[in-house]
Amino acid sequence: MSKETHEFQAETKQLLDLMIHSIYTNREIFLRELTSNASDAIDKIHFESLTNKDLLEGDDDYEIFLVPDEKSHTLSISDNGIGMTKEELIENIGTIAKSGTKAFLKKMMDAKESNAAVSGKELIGQFGVGFYSAFMVAEKITVVTRKAGQNQAYKWESTGDGSYTIEECDKKRRGTTITLTLLPEFYGDKAEENFTDTNKIESLVKKYSDYVRYPIKMKFVVEETPKDKDGKEIKDAEKIKRDEIRTLNSMQPLWAKNKSEIKPEEYNEFYKNLFHDWEDPMEVLHNKAEGTIEYTSLLFFPAHAPFNLYHTDYQPGLQLYSRHVFIMDNCKDLLPEYLRFVKGLVDSPDFSLNISRELLQQSRELKTIGRNLENSILKTLERMLKNDREKYEKFWAEYGKSLKIGVYGSMYSGNDTINKLKNLLLFATSDESKGLSSLKEYLERMPESQKKIYYATGKDRKAIDSLPQMELLRDKNIEVLYLLDNVDEFAIEALREYEGKQFHSISRGDLGLDDVESQQAKKENEDIAKKNENLIKDIKESLGERVADVKISNRLKSSAVCLVADEQGPSFSMEQAFAEANNPMFKAKRILEINPHHKLFTRLQAVHDLGKDNTEFKNYCELLYTQALLIEGILPDNPAEMANKIAALMAK
Repeated sequence: MSKETHEFQAETKQLLDLMIHSIYTNREIFLRELTSNASDAIDKIHFESLTNKDLLEGDDDYEIFLVPDEKSHTLSISDNGIGMTKEELIENIGTIAKSGTKAFLKKMMDAKESNAAVSGKELIGQFGVGFYSAFMVAEKITVVTRKAGQNQAYKWESTGDGSYTIEECDKKRRGTTITLTLLPEFYGDKAEENFTDTNKIESLVKKYSDYVRYPIKMKFVVEETPKDKDGKEIKDAEKIKRDEIRTLNSMQPLWAKNKSEIKPEEYNEFYKNLFHDWEDPMEVLHNKAEGTIEYTSLLFFPAHAPFNLYHTDYQPGLQLYSRHVFIMDNCKDLLPEYLRFVKGLVDSPDFSLNISRELLQQSRELKTIGRNLENSILKTLERMLKNDREKYEKFWAEYGKSLKIGVYGSMYSGNDTINKLKNLLLFATSDESKGLSSLKEYLERMPESQKKIYYATGKDRKAIDSLPQMELLRDKNIEVLYLLDNVDEFAIEALREYEGKQFHSISRGDLGLDDVESQQAKKENEDIAKKNENLIKDIKESLGERVADVKISNRLKSSAVCLVADEQGPSFSMEQAFAEANNPMFKAKRILEINPHHKLFTRLQAVHDLGKDNTEFKNYCELLYTQALLIEGILPDNPAEMANKIAALMAK
């Protein structure tokens, strides 16, 4: 095959340019990325060889080999892992961060436009484009690879100019060799960082890749003084040079050590190396269990949620090991879906090396370990909420949505997730001075006379503050939960009640206030409704099927009108959430409530006296309904027609 030239996608070119010129400040981390990739490749051949020994080609001495070369100004990283085919080269390297390129670019551009302090390290960790970090130190990257079990090898090469070449080549050993032709500022004695210096490379491996589970080797040139037959150094003899292969990393699994022996920075480096992240984890959980089931777990909460945490292409799950030997990646059966953000591993001598995913699903040991891990994580969160509120609120900002999805999902899973998670939920409230509030804290502040927990939905605090449905509750100084995320109301619906107190939306049904003042106002409004029975009936008739009912409102103070949903059906925010999910079947029943003490109601009475079929009365009904729609953030079916009717009323 002759050399083929391929163009990167336009977005990939942009991304590569950003990688080279804008992102990396800690350039030495490229070595960790490449050694981690090499380790992953060996993991894959190890796993595949469990069922197909022939893939090893007689070579089961796994290793990663580094070759810095001062003369050629290159640094090579070789592995005897799974290797790649031509198609895999194009798929894995020719297309950068396939699923995340658009999102990555958008976040970078947004951060630049807003001058936000978003670090390149944080973004790289989230979007997984670490291979190209090498272009920060290299003017050219050459990849030579041969897939295990195949004869043909391929060479991939790029200078980062927007294109790359692929051609056939020879390679005796399976696996991949990446050669970096270094930029002038990264080799030689005068370089700020000399990546052809063996001592420099050794220190970087110790710093970033000491816990890689395969030996990272490098050749050193050692000078020695000759010795006589008795083993004594020969005085004044000329020193001789010899080559010595050294293993640079300890390879001792961190999780196998006692917790008391491990420093926080060791946990951090292990996490960053294993999961290709650029930031220290938010939380570390290291536990060892002994008894009928023996296992060690090392779990991490990443500092930031990955951009695709709730997308179908996100791969949750923990790594499985048996006696420190890697078995499986992304085991989803250990933790429930709502803990999909947790990274980490479990090592147990009770696992079989060739266990299949099908057998795992039936494994009693795995289910027991999973329950223990879930309980450990939840206890950690409970302690964090109680003892370190600031840290918990940071956790909540990143992963609160996962817990709320867990509450909502319990309606379908049959698991008792609600009782596990209800005390961990946080919400903003109408009392901004309280910050985020747990349900327990909200309940402690409730006056004894308050029978329900009230909540409101909206896109932000300002939108909820301006709702007419808030007027009466604000007037009575009743605190309201603010649900600002689409999933919030679904979680509240799943909860139904907390400590015997029912949840009640301020935009659904009757508020159920039973204090003397509210009961008196309700009685007065019932009398008004009775006197205006024909008016209310004719408004409903004029609006037709658009409304389920028209009522005199007990909740409005200064606003003229509002929409509320039926007590039993979906709310307006639920309706919109279903519509965004392309499921328009769920419609809220719209009940129009009118403030009988507003001047507009007096005007409505006057135009109604002229006859229910007159144009002005119908226009007023339309105006009231449209006003209520707009308050809820819903556009009328025909905005232009409605604008003309408003203009006609204004012209009178």
